[in-house]
Amino acid sequence: MSEQISISFADLKLIQPVLQSVEESGYEIPSPIQAESIPPLLAGRDLLGQAQTGTGKTAAFALPLLSKLDLSKKHPQVLVLTPTRELAIQVAEAWQTYARHLKGFHVLPIYGGQNISIQLRQLRRDVHVIVGTPGRVMDHLRRNTLKLQDLKTVVLDEADEMLRMGFIDDVETILKDTPSERQVVLFSATMPAPIKRITSRYLNDPVEIKIKSKTSTVSTIKQYYWKGKTFLKLDVLTRILESDEFGAVIVFVRTKSMTIELAEKLEARGYATTALNGDIKQDLREKTINRLRKGSLDIIVATDVVARGLDVQRITHVINYDMPHDTESYVHRIGRTGRAGREGTAILFIPPRGDRMLKSIERSTGQKITPLKLPSPQDITDNRIARFKANIIETATNNKLDFFETLITELSQESELTPTQIAAALSYLAQRERPLVEKKGAIPDFAFSQNETRKDRPGNDRRRDRRNKNERNFDNRNDRQNQESRKRKPKKKSGDNDKIPMTPYRLEVGSEHGAQAKHIVGALINEAGLESQYIQDLKINADYSTVNLPEGMPKEIYKHLYKTWVAGQQIKLRDLSRNEDRTANKRKHSHP
Repeated sequence: MSEQISISFADLKLIQPVLQSVEESGYEIPSPIQAESIPPLLAGRDLLGQAQTGTGKTAAFALPLLSKLDLSKKHPQVLVLTPTRELAIQVAEAWQTYARHLKGFHVLPIYGGQNISIQLRQLRRDVHVIVGTPGRVMDHLRRNTLKLQDLKTVVLDEADEMLRMGFIDDVETILKDTPSERQVVLFSATMPAPIKRITSRYLNDPVEIKIKSKTSTVSTIKQYYWKGKTFLKLDVLTRILESDEFGAVIVFVRTKSMTIELAEKLEARGYATTALNGDIKQDLREKTINRLRKGSLDIIVATDVVARGLDVQRITHVINYDMPHDTESYVHRIGRTGRAGREGTAILFIPPRGDRMLKSIERSTGQKITPLKLPSPQDITDNRIARFKANIIETATNNKLDFFETLITELSQESELTPTQIAAALSYLAQRERPLVEKKGAIPDFAFSQNETRKDRPGNDRRRDRRNKNERNFDNRNDRQNQESRKRKPKKKSGDNDKIPMTPYRLEVGSEHGAQAKHIVGALINEAGLESQYIQDLKINADYSTVNLPEGMPKEIYKHLYKTWVAGQQIKLRDLSRNEDRTANKRKHSHP
């Protein structure tokens, strides 16, 4: 198949709710593996795909299989086997995203290290898709808590990795326990002999697809990544733009709506910016590119498709504001800079759980991507002051200022202000909307470091590795500690924490969903960047929980937490103090 894909997702006969989710996820055209895999999978054929991680495999099998699900049947219809718990979670989240418009759809990740009672409770619900690691799936089969007799499709994702980790015998055992008429889909980056044996034994006349990785990047492009929370990205982007000398910049996002939203935000911060997406007509697109070439425009916020083939010498920076869907998209994106021997800079923003795609890109391109050290507040202040001074010198050198010199002299005589005091007042007015001094704390301290949050520091890597090896014991020990701590009367702590005003919040997740204190606290720490001592009075009820958090939560964090998932539930964070205020006002007006 040629590199330029001429078909759209609408041409692939996916059902409308899935197509809607695809569009909202920012996909515009299918990747090669998706274009070749979706039609045979929709037709019910077995499939053998050889492709690297990061080529869009998950969507290649999830989209057609979602289109074939019978949601009226309340039993597992698809089983996806993955080598690691991290991949199981990632794949399950992808299914959930693509199925957001399928009412009643349920996907369940099952893996070792998680309390099995949680999984047993979830399995009693109407689960349509199971995503699991071989060991835990085998555990459920032995307990007779997972029934596969009505299974329609089995997907083996990263089969060679499961072989490397010693799971291949478990995989065969699971396959033997599935119906003989089921559809089998196998993806593997390589095809060693044991994998070939499985394909010949368990796949029936499969369609074979092999996607060769054509990804390569040029040495003149300096590649960096920044890892952090979604709500910090805009502030981080503006600091990069303030600290780096740039000619023109392309900022890549996934959706058409995001091109407009981000362009407006950058425009409001003083940057000459416009959006470029598939809805923009060709003549306007050409005018936009000409403006970029001539220098009347500095930043374009674009989706993947419209920027392909774009060649403007001024482009010095490519910012991957949203992660690309696959490694080839990454290479196409950053190829907009560093052309014809010129130097360029590419920066990739990755979320806290984006390491897998980062490693896939590095493996596919054969190049390491360097952690980006963001400027400190003092660095930003120094850059602003330097530019301010340069502008004053340039203005004084290149303009006739006789009228203004006379005006300053008159003002000095009338007001008894010195020329220095007047210049200081004018400087203050000039910088009032965009202050020269950067406030500390505008971005949490970790964002200025070399991507080292507390979880990322070397000593904690070792602790995290030990936890992965002994996760089940860790969970059991935490459960015992939680029970013991509930029996003990908590001691009131003194100190600075007592002085911080707190606000009560409600979370729509509780014990009947399998939520424990560690899950909720972990989500608040990881997703909001909160310190544990500022998460107080957590109470877990049957179907909801309450917690006190510091007053004055930024709107961006509030919105982010509202959409955060814990124990398979969106927590839908709600400020209870606002409700209490409304209730009080209501009572006040209803009783004269």
